Amino acid sequence: MYDQAERLRQLLKKTDKKHEVNCFRKRTDKTRIIAVTSGKGGVGKTNFTINLAISLSDLGYSVVVIDADLGLANIDVLLGVLPKETISSVLNKDKKIMDVMTDGPNNIKIIAGGSGLYDIFQLNHEKLEYLKEQLIELEKFFDFVLIDTGAGISEIVMSFIISAEEVILITTPEPTSLTDVYALIKALRIKGCNNKLQLVINRVEDQKEALSVFEKLNIASNKFLNTKIENLGYILNSKLVVDAVKNQQPFITLYPNSSIAKNINNIAVKIVGTFKESGNNNSFSSFLGKFKSFFSNTKI
Repeated sequence: MYDQAERLRQLLKKTDKKHEVNCFRKRTDKTRIIAVTSGKGGVGKTNFTINLAISLSDLGYSVVVIDADLGLANIDVLLGVLPKETISSVLNKDKKIMDVMTDGPNNIKIIAGGSGLYDIFQLNHEKLEYLKEQLIELEKFFDFVLIDTGAGISEIVMSFIISAEEVILITTPEPTSLTDVYALIKALRIKGCNNKLQLVINRVEDQKEALSVFEKLNIASNKFLNTKIENLGYILNSKLVVDAVKNQQPFITLYPNSSIAKNINNIAVKIVGTFKESGNNNSFSSFLGKFKSFFSNTKI
């Protein structure tokens, strides 16, 4: 799988020089919205999201990451970047969505959410329409919109997950992490969410452990929740992740030939390979409709 990813990257370098000049050049006629979430904090969710975004960008796709974790600390720590603008400026109609983006590594873009996301619940109809109009702009420029949600089952986390077309669940082999991600799946089903659920197991010792963890969770989810989850991949436990955080660089760029970089690349190639089966061209419109409806009817 890794060899396949490398061949694809080399081909893209030869056939798409324009991508280096215009990072907004879409490769597809649709935009995939993927929410990345977890049942508990501290499982490497944001780290995974940033590195996945870079891998997808290296494959030639335009990618934007929305930091919906109600804070900027993780982005700052992982990339050494402090966004000057957040989504709050868009909610207040002070800025357009393209104006609040921060440049990330390897041509990815970042939209910071911060505490301003709480304001979404208080928006009137006019501001909600403006936000929807601005989000539509993302469809023109990006193949992938990755939403880095907060952990747990709060209303704002659930809103992003339910609105998205696809969901990537991050867990580790620890029993507490597995219990919490199972609780998240249960909460999603109670709310009637039928999104595509994909599992990534972080910090595993080897492929055998990853498969064992997936099978246990999938069996429980099938038996008690009548829900199937897909095995998207795994990331090995490595001190290189800690080293990368200390250097404020994504591990995929700092250690491109490492096993964990290969793990991420394998996941990215698998995601790209499911473009045809990921829904129809109205998926972005569906996301916006659910998103607006949720915040129009919810108060905190």
